[in-house]
Amino acid sequence: QVQLVESGGGLVQAGGSLRLSCEASSRTFSRYALGWFRQAPGKEREFVAVASWSGGSTYYADSVKGRFTLSRENAKNTVYLQMNSLRSEDTAVYYCAAQPGAGWGVRPSEYAYWGQGTQVTVSS
Repeated sequence: QVQLVESGGGLVQAGGSLRLSCEASSRTFSRYALGWFRQAPGKEREFVAVASWSGGSTYYADSVKGRFTLSRENAKNTVYLQMNSLRSEDTAVYYCAAQPGAGWGVRPSEYAYWGQGTQVTVSS
């Protein structure tokens, strides 16, 4: 299994920035993609971004392209989500998720392990 701990959420003004961190640890898996999802009240959980095991490949949802940036530090099994130009519609609980193996998808059902989430609130 993979244990995931998110941090970095908080309250920020529209147009501001936050950096989320996700630290992963596992005794059984040495290769897994790390992705970010978010869920606002009354809405389905949606894909935000994902980084492959190497960190050399990333993919972003259209809604965050050009504003959010992923980086992965495999030595610490940590992925960072730098969020710039935040908007009120970015308000949600953000979840880090792990997908063991070679795959790295965009559907929540493809991820077997999840963190507890961190709240991001963007005020106007």
